[in-house]
Amino acid sequence: MSNGPGARRGRQLRRAADGGWLASRGCSCLAGAPGQPFAWLLALCLGLAAPARAQDEPPAGDAGSPAPAEAEKPIPTTWYAQALAYSESGINVTHFWSKDIDKLRAETVVAGHRVVTIVNGDTYYAYDLLSRAGLAIKRSPVAVTQDAARRRPFGSEVDAVLRLGGEYMGTETLAGRTVDVFQVTDNLGKRKVWVSNDDRRLTIRLTLFRRATGQTLHTDFLNWSYGLPIADAYFVPEADVRLLQVGFEEYLKKQANREPLGPVPVLYTDLLHGH
Repeated sequence: MSNGPGARRGRQLRRAADGGWLASRGCSCLAGAPGQPFAWLLALCLGLAAPARAQDEPPAGDAGSPAPAEAEKPIPTTWYAQALAYSESGINVTHFWSKDIDKLRAETVVAGHRVVTIVNGDTYYAYDLLSRAGLAIKRSPVAVTQDAARRRPFGSEVDAVLRLGGEYMGTETLAGRTVDVFQVTDNLGKRKVWVSNDDRRLTIRLTLFRRATGQTLHTDFLNWSYGLPIADAYFVPEADVRLLQVGFEEYLKKQANREPLGPVPVLYTDLLHGH
């Protein structure tokens, strides 16, 4: 294992995030690869919705899924939200921007380092904006194909919960907003999501309970905005960032061997290799 400054910095970042949060698959049931480090941050892919009108009952013949509270509207092509995740171990704030179905930029601070994740077309980038170093990984063809079915690159956790067999639990009022609640329970723990009662299905809140540790991770999203004029260049790494090019098969091999890939964690792995 390398002991140079870059390698030591990468290990420090991994320890800071992994030690302070719920970093195993038990808190990342929506992730793809079992045991993926830092997969708890996938829980940040949620959204805080605007107020919506409640429905008295779901449509006939569809008792397991509530009806949207409003008529369908054109889906905005750009989104922004700020996610606040907190547990017994601490607090983390992440900013998300997206454009169309295949462009994402996420920024969070780990141990004083500004970690940036960008997904753009067939490439996934992860780098430390402080050291200006990171990775460029080719995305799985499966993940690229699945882009077409995504509501947004983030903020659609309800779809993943339903894929896992989640059930509609009813309607509640949360922070003055009418929301629909979905939940899934399995041998790993329990995931519960509160989503907007409209066709956009933005998640307001997520709780992840992990049986192995007895810990619960809570995530709320704030300041949702859409229709922002975001240039495509915002989803391209800064020109002076040094990026190590990694093929998808090489990435999988290193993951299987638990080898470190670079100076920052690989987050939001569903966008890298699919669900």
